[in-house]
Amino acid sequence: MISSLIDDAQNRMNKSVEALKVEFSKIRTGRAHTSILDHISVMYYDVPTPLNQVANVSVDDPRTLLVTPWEKQIITVVEKAIRDSDLGLNPSTMGDSIRVPVPSLTEERRRDLTRIVKNETEGARVAIRNIRRDSNAQLKDWVKEKDISEDDEKRGQERVQKLTDKMIGEIEKLLTAKEADLMAV
Repeated sequence: MISSLIDDAQNRMNKSVEALKVEFSKIRTGRAHTSILDHISVMYYDVPTPLNQVANVSVDDPRTLLVTPWEKQIITVVEKAIRDSDLGLNPSTMGDSIRVPVPSLTEERRRDLTRIVKNETEGARVAIRNIRRDSNAQLKDWVKEKDISEDDEKRGQERVQKLTDKMIGEIEKLLTAKEADLMAV
């Protein structure tokens, strides 16, 4: 009973950590990586379609992305979608592909992104703590219903706390790595 509660809490906490990783991947650093363009949609046969479903996105060099649409007629549509995105990128067409230079970040923008990263991290910490609270509340309910003893409740709360500490530690490692990545020139 308690082990299934711990497993459920661990699964939910892992999902929170994964969600944080996804949010971090959306925040661009000065280097080019393909996930920068993940949220861009292109009108493909009058249907909004994710860019990675209509083109191949690769890293040409550390500061340049190469987008190769699978159909020639959508090159201009893809280029316009990248230009109109909120990323501040200026793509240029070269034959069958589009080169997207990724500008380096200014010091002020790096600080802004660091603030955003810290904010996202705090949201993940809150999510982990909410899962801990829910798990502890479930343990208390089981004690009231006489399903488990008070000693089992204490041991369960200790296990939940150890899991919470472990997950918050992982989040801190992610934060440290992302901050170092952002501040690297």
